[in-house]
Amino acid sequence: MKRLALSLAVVFSLSACDKPAPETAAPPMAETPTPAASDQPEQMTPPASSADMFATRIDGILAGSWRSDENKARDAYRHPKDTLAFFGVNPTQTIIEITPGGGWYTEILAPLMKGSGSYHAALAADASSDYAKRNNDAFREKLAGDTERYSETRVVEFDPKAPNFGAPASADMVLTFRNVHNWVGGDSAGAMFKGFFEVLKPGGVLGVVEHRAIDGTDLEALKKSGYLPTAFVAKLATDAGFQMVDSSEINANANDTKDYPDGVWTLPPGYRLKDVDRDKYAAIGESDRMTLKFVKPAGDPIFQPREDAVEQMPATEGETADAANTSQ
Repeated sequence: MKRLALSLAVVFSLSACDKPAPETAAPPMAETPTPAASDQPEQMTPPASSADMFATRIDGILAGSWRSDENKARDAYRHPKDTLAFFGVNPTQTIIEITPGGGWYTEILAPLMKGSGSYHAALAADASSDYAKRNNDAFREKLAGDTERYSETRVVEFDPKAPNFGAPASADMVLTFRNVHNWVGGDSAGAMFKGFFEVLKPGGVLGVVEHRAIDGTDLEALKKSGYLPTAFVAKLATDAGFQMVDSSEINANANDTKDYPDGVWTLPPGYRLKDVDRDKYAAIGESDRMTLKFVKPAGDPIFQPREDAVEQMPATEGETADAANTSQ
């Protein structure tokens, strides 16, 4: 009897082992959090620097279809890319070009500044002379004929004897190319440079390109030449309150002997003598030029313009603005 009870106990025990164990529910899987949406791009693109903007735009502008082949050919003598880079031009600035003549640099500066900066062309007032009126009319016609390039160009007129180029401290840069000899001949150079100082912001730049005389040449000998000594031009600027910060040989021409029958206008592009020795003067090329960079000091009262006028070269006998400006 005891054996039968033991046998049944073993059977029941084995039967219990054969039953599957009750399933245990697996713990719930943790949800993977969804990343929060970001308002920043994965990789930040740094804003283009002014130097990058200049480099990106300038080559295309120099190759632009609106520039004539004749004007493009002069790049070899006027070096616009290097000259503007030397002055520190960037497309976000407010730039005033003084007496742009036929608009050679306007064709470059206006599209360079369009949409991001401001280009102002400062013209001697129509009332200042018949010559100024004719040139200004031609310049305005040029602007009106190409709104794609010049629709944002601003024109300001000034009185050469009492020049006002805009609101005080409103410009980042003033540029003038081969004009100083005209103001010296017209006895307005001192007033012009003081006007530049007035319109520039503290820290603003004045860039000057001018026909360069041989150092030490007597001023009397330069009356009809169109050339000026570098020291004389620098003094005009420093007497107005500027500091000279740099100079460059970008626009130098060692072939220019500066001793021609009709001064600088004997050379291209003026060719004052027309066909006389034209090949000779064409081989020399355009004039040797100084390239000077000045700055309006920021906030230092000792650098205010001097009240005493710089001594001016007397006006050239018989020379008019018509003759002088043919070098533009």
